[in-house]
Amino acid sequence: MPKPMNEILNNILTVSLTLFAVIDVLGSIPVIIDLKRKMGRIESFKATLVSAVIMISFLFLGEKILQMIGLDLASFAMAGGIVIFLIGLEMILNRRFFKTDEGDTGAGSIVPLAFPLIAGTGTMTTLVALRATYDAYYEIIPAVILNLIVVFIVLNLTDPIERLLGNGGINVLRKVFGVILLAIAIKLFKSQLATVIEHFYELACTLKQAPLS
Repeated sequence: MPKPMNEILNNILTVSLTLFAVIDVLGSIPVIIDLKRKMGRIESFKATLVSAVIMISFLFLGEKILQMIGLDLASFAMAGGIVIFLIGLEMILNRRFFKTDEGDTGAGSIVPLAFPLIAGTGTMTTLVALRATYDAYYEIIPAVILNLIVVFIVLNLTDPIERLLGNGGINVLRKVFGVILLAIAIKLFKSQLATVIEHFYELACTLKQAPLS
């Protein structure tokens, strides 16, 4: 049975907020400003386009990659919930659990802006984790597009946004979205844990009903 439109819209909003918190483009404004000063300018369209390719590709190929290495989606989703939880703690406690190599080279609009700043490990893990709960075509892709539009706007308006929010405003936003991420991570973990328990229960019932040889 197809989902009602209001449920789809609510799910798109939930996924959008999740990705917005994980990508944390507002919290990355200081890094973006530093890159802009070093490079002279940022190619906003190129960075957004590369981020889109990475995110959509991993959304649809991530599960196949997992199957190739012998992992199921539910297990990876639970691991993704833990990663999202750590990212939330990172934002709230102002600590770095995930560190990137500052020696990365390449076009700054692609490395490190598109990857790993926008479409990094946390974003890709989140996409696979979300796919275990939400529909990829109707709920996740629109949320990805909405976030990429926000990313594109922020990349073009970095300086005015920094002046408007100030360091204090950016820090408040990071902590608010950190709390949201913690709640979403717990929800994802609980939903996948229930799926795993249900799977083992059905397996146990099947074994119990199987005739002894």
